[in-house]
Amino acid sequence: MANFRVEPGSPHPLGATWDGFGVNFALFSANAEKVELCLFDPKGKRELERIALPEYTHEVWHGYLPDVRPGQLYGYRVYGPYDPRRGHRFNPNKLLIDPYAKELYGDLRWHDAHFGYRVGSPREDLSFDKRDSAFVMPKSVVIDTAVTWGDDRRPRTPWSKTIIYEAHVKGLTALHPELPDQIRGTLAGLADPRVVDHLVKLGVTAIELMPVQAFFDDRYLVAKKLTNYWGYNTVNYFSLAPRYVSPGGDLHEFKLAVRRLHSAGIEVILDVVYNHTAEGNHLGPTLSFRGIDNASYYLLAQDPRYYFDTTGCGNTVNLRHPRVLQMVMDSLRYWVEECHVDGFRFDLASSLGREYDNFEPNAVFFDVVRQDPVLSRVKMIAEPWDLGPNGYQVGNFPPGWAEWNGRYRDEMRSYAKGDDGLLPAFSRALLASSDLFEKRGRKPWASVNFVTAHDGFTLLDLYSYNEKHNEANEEGNRDGHDDNRSWNCGAEGPTEDEAILDLRDRMRRNLLAMLILSQGTPMILMGDEVGRTQFGNNNAYCQDNEIAWLKWEDIGPRDQAFFDFAHGLIGLRAAEPLLRQNRYVHGQAIDDNGTRNVVWLRPDGEEMDAGAWSDPLAKVVGMLLCGEADRLLLLSNAYHEPIGFKLPSAATAESWQLLVDTAEGLVRPEADPVPAETEIELGGRCLLLFGAKAPGATSGQEPK
Repeated sequence: MANFRVEPGSPHPLGATWDGFGVNFALFSANAEKVELCLFDPKGKRELERIALPEYTHEVWHGYLPDVRPGQLYGYRVYGPYDPRRGHRFNPNKLLIDPYAKELYGDLRWHDAHFGYRVGSPREDLSFDKRDSAFVMPKSVVIDTAVTWGDDRRPRTPWSKTIIYEAHVKGLTALHPELPDQIRGTLAGLADPRVVDHLVKLGVTAIELMPVQAFFDDRYLVAKKLTNYWGYNTVNYFSLAPRYVSPGGDLHEFKLAVRRLHSAGIEVILDVVYNHTAEGNHLGPTLSFRGIDNASYYLLAQDPRYYFDTTGCGNTVNLRHPRVLQMVMDSLRYWVEECHVDGFRFDLASSLGREYDNFEPNAVFFDVVRQDPVLSRVKMIAEPWDLGPNGYQVGNFPPGWAEWNGRYRDEMRSYAKGDDGLLPAFSRALLASSDLFEKRGRKPWASVNFVTAHDGFTLLDLYSYNEKHNEANEEGNRDGHDDNRSWNCGAEGPTEDEAILDLRDRMRRNLLAMLILSQGTPMILMGDEVGRTQFGNNNAYCQDNEIAWLKWEDIGPRDQAFFDFAHGLIGLRAAEPLLRQNRYVHGQAIDDNGTRNVVWLRPDGEEMDAGAWSDPLAKVVGMLLCGEADRLLLLSNAYHEPIGFKLPSAATAESWQLLVDTAEGLVRPEADPVPAETEIELGGRCLLLFGAKAPGATSGQEPK
């Protein structure tokens, strides 16, 4: 056994901190009776020494080891009562991951030794398991976080100019034909200029990465030879998932990706899971938090043997506890300050604002974030629902937050498909759902609009399948959403029928145009710009394969044309301030002539009235946006047949220039201006956008 000198050290900062001379170890546990630091050889196979942390200050166990250096592998064994009926599950036979570990070495290999109780015992978790789990556990790693960022500059893109691209690190890069094999599927692949260039050409301003914090594959998935592809199974909030680091790589690989994306003007947003952990319910494994201080880290039920679960994943992180809240805040600040990320998307964020059954917009977590000098300056996005009582909280998050607008997705899909009675919903969605978000000074950007996301059909599949096809998940096709609001356009799945393919192209152009031309913050799903398919799987959480990966070599002429259309729409949005206004518009007058900032029109060119809005069969509408110098006219027809539409009078604009035609797949086509009051043909299942100058406005005049 090696001999390591031990000094008292400090209770802060928490974690393993290299100061240039030695390493301070500090671990919070309010209910432990003793904590042992376990040091391992460089391969993590042999335990070199167990050292009892000598000091206990303010519920933090700590010690300083002057002989330890970066690269040292370690873990903890925590002693205390094993009494599940009182919420305590200490078992020093289980090696535990440091909650503040900045790197993990090795992968978890599932074994019954992971569990604090005897698997198969008739007493279940009330039994006690004495097997050592170190041989199948990843090890925490002491690291030196220092890095030279050079001239890295955050893009700091205003919300009103933000366009988000939701992507998966591996899914985006695994099949890229121009990347070296060793970096495909990794953060090094994400950092490659050829991947960054694709995002730049598309025109997005931010990439939202699905979870990259350390997570493990669920045991039941491994048994079926599947994996947790999405990664919503976090076990550590400070370290990267080792699977996304290329051979020989480390945290610097992530930092390089951030720096290169920043240099291209693209922000990095992390999808984070602070609502639950990978330790699951009362029958789950003991990997970290459960064995360190179960009663502090988790929200327990009235019977403390069990967990209060609003996530559907077995447990809920206890943000009511100040030390647990501190851990989450320290984690968020770490990713912002040390890794330069630009924001976060919070999975099942309603759980972060809960007082058990009740959601509270002024919960302590939201209040702490709002006053934090670091976090209050980055983008915060909520997935505003969970699985608990009153879990659907779209529009109810506090000022400063944006939210995934699930209602936008559903209503836009239904309208585009031609369902009845959707005109009022369509109009609300186009203007960023003011009925949900316009309160407490919130702006239109608070609505993160999306029509597809990782959870559900891709855009191509939305118009290729009437039903989900999740057979590959091996759950009897019972998993995944049934309410998809999709339409296969005449054939289920792949087809060679050109008419059906043309209709599918038109339908996805319609929906993408609605998304990009709406007020609020657009979010595009990885691969939708080039026709990515998941073959009808709308719940590909366990498909770490070509079902879920972007198939670069399958991008054909139709997909390239769609990419060009998407690129043109995004460029048009960037060029037209009326499409990304920073205030809600409700038809307010903007000049002495009574010009209003938005007017809704019937096909006869007259303003919509109560009868037109309430007609359940009405599926055609025009939206006229007016600025001081500019006009935009959006015409939408969800019928399958064309219809005549009369353009507004010369008092609005003398002539109109066609900017977008989803029937032809054109953005800024070379077309002659159309005089005011002309009746045009608005094609079936078609969206048109026209632009014009206000009467008397000069071509160089900018709107205020």
